[in-house]
Amino acid sequence: MPEKRIWNFNPGPSTLPAAVLERAQKEMLNYAQTGMSVMELSHRSKAYEAIHNEAAALLSELLGIPAGYKILFLQGGASLQFAMIPMNFLAAGKSADYVLSGYWAQKAFKEAKAYGTVRAAGTTESVNFNRVPTAAELQLDAGAAYCHITSNNTIFGTQWKTFPDTGSVPLVADMSSDILSRKIDAGRFAMIYAGAQKNLGPAGVTVVAIREDFLATGRPEVSPILKYATHAENNSLYNTPPCFAIYIVKLVLEWAKGLGGIAAVEKRNEEKGKLLYGTIDGNAGFFKGTADPGSRSLMNVTFRLPSEELEAKFISEAAAAGFGGLKGHRSVGGIRVSMYNALEPEGIKALTDFMKEFAKKNG
Repeated sequence: MPEKRIWNFNPGPSTLPAAVLERAQKEMLNYAQTGMSVMELSHRSKAYEAIHNEAAALLSELLGIPAGYKILFLQGGASLQFAMIPMNFLAAGKSADYVLSGYWAQKAFKEAKAYGTVRAAGTTESVNFNRVPTAAELQLDAGAAYCHITSNNTIFGTQWKTFPDTGSVPLVADMSSDILSRKIDAGRFAMIYAGAQKNLGPAGVTVVAIREDFLATGRPEVSPILKYATHAENNSLYNTPPCFAIYIVKLVLEWAKGLGGIAAVEKRNEEKGKLLYGTIDGNAGFFKGTADPGSRSLMNVTFRLPSEELEAKFISEAAAAGFGGLKGHRSVGGIRVSMYNALEPEGIKALTDFMKEFAKKNG
């Protein structure tokens, strides 16, 4: 086993702040003098209720979510949301728009087809999703039930810099891989959802921020357990929530607030991106970025080396040097550096030093 923690570039589940892990370790056996671990608390207890409500309040505060929204903690990951959204909001006789910017956007689109009529309102599949669609490429339906986008594309390393203007059509965003990474106008969205395991906490909980007027349009015939209104009415306690995962989310949100909030997190992420992309561009004869510069993600950076053999060598030597999770997704290959909020800037500095030395030796 390694003597110390590696630099963890896994795309999800991904790295967590060391301070959060240390605090969870300290509180593991006896949380807040209850004599129990958080994992042993009743979800109906006052001790857990305080964790639950504080996590929701912190998420609203840090994301700048205005009044008139509900914060939900659900299960099943973003993948269950792919089904729940059309199940709840795609009424008979209506259609929904989906903007296809990558693998997970396609998955959401495919899932929605099982529940009604959906349209591909824009796609960059013809260029292998190396960028997000431009505003001119979108063909939005002014009468759509909602428009769904994926804000960051983990596999292809692209990210929306400016969100589409959908007018009066409710905008729904899967922000699983870049939530809390930058300032957004949360009020533009009818619904934001995110699996926690990239930027917010461990796998097992999905956070949802949903506007109440959109929530009210949900179809009444949906099974109660799959109805957003059910979870909103019961403060996400209709069934037993993933209590420990929500507790870690609360600790991560406290950590982010302690850094200086979302403005400080965004600045930190921009500095990491500048260093890594600068290294790629500065060694363009050896490293080749795969994302169009106008769509480059600050969460997932994808690039290729001159050959697959060199890529395999790079991954192997990087692992030996203490850098984990750098292999690109199996569908595209190459290298992927996932540098979510919790990844310290020192990790990117160490990796870029390694990259420069590797290029010098193998170029």
